[in-house]
Amino acid sequence: MAPLIVQIVATLLARWFVKWTDAVRIGLAVMLLFTAGSHFSSLKYDLAAMIPPPLTGALWLIYLTGILEAAGAIGLLISRVRRLAAAGLIVLLVALFPANVYAALSGLTLGGAAATPLWIRAPLQLFWIAALWHTSLATDRRRP
Repeated sequence: MAPLIVQIVATLLARWFVKWTDAVRIGLAVMLLFTAGSHFSSLKYDLAAMIPPPLTGALWLIYLTGILEAAGAIGLLISRVRRLAAAGLIVLLVALFPANVYAALSGLTLGGAAATPLWIRAPLQLFWIAALWHTSLATDRRRP
């Protein structure tokens, strides 16, 4: 739930300066940078345990997805690559969802707390995908 809180706070702060669509995109970028950072913290071992077999425990995969999340987050803030970044992040969110399912069904923990239950995680993933779509892919390309 921490990523959602980070996103909400960042979005509301950004809204003071930009319109809603941009504020949501900024909130997504901040949240993704926050989650990408966990891939390089002590949580990396818990994240590696979430990977379903046969790759369970593969730290290289945690580092790779952290780099991809960070690159995508930064890309959301650069108009020239925003659409590509959003599309890549959507693919990443879909690709990582089985790890969330595995963690929830296996009773794994993240930093000592239980993995997010699927009844919360699935709608949250869909929300993030929809937010990426709406703020970066469904917008008019001719906008300055």
